[in-house]
Amino acid sequence: MIVLLDNGQDLKQCAAELGCDVGQLLTPLTRYTLRDPVMPWAIDNGAFSGFEEKSFLTLLKREEHHKANCLFVTAPDVVASARRTLEVFDHWKGRLQGWPIALACQDGQENMELPWDEIAAVFIGGSDKFKLSPEAGHIIKAAKILQKWAHVGRVNDPARFEHFEKLGADSIDGTGIARYTHMREAIAKRDNQEKIFVE
Repeated sequence: MIVLLDNGQDLKQCAAELGCDVGQLLTPLTRYTLRDPVMPWAIDNGAFSGFEEKSFLTLLKREEHHKANCLFVTAPDVVASARRTLEVFDHWKGRLQGWPIALACQDGQENMELPWDEIAAVFIGGSDKFKLSPEAGHIIKAAKILQKWAHVGRVNDPARFEHFEKLGADSIDGTGIARYTHMREAIAKRDNQEKIFVE
């Protein structure tokens, strides 16, 4: 599993601290530049903090010449609402043509069809309850069967890391992992963490 980091730190040092492969996650919020286009990298839309269309489009234009190496671009989404996210996806998919598009899966996704033929990846987002639910795990498993990339957002502790690693996620991100050495070192020391239960 690859950890995609949204930071300006030395990626090789971060990989050493984590004990696994890393890449870069670009967002319109932090506006870091792509440091090594040969390493795994992707673009998130920043909707968890508040989507800004102009900044998102500027980021896409800036990195367009590296498009061929991009793992995915997360289409704009509505946090915690699968129905609204699918509506927004229908509006944005044409504007993202040529990019490998990820659909941000949100609360309620288990009751709705995913546009598998129109996406290259799934991005497991939504509330913590949804993210850790069996339904989110089923989406990751379906993505793997259909040979789609499976990414999970906001994975900042060893238990969550181990949970999604076991589910077969291809990549994860997390603000804490991106920013703090002690959090990366905690991930590296993970071993049979407590099972995560969702009520």
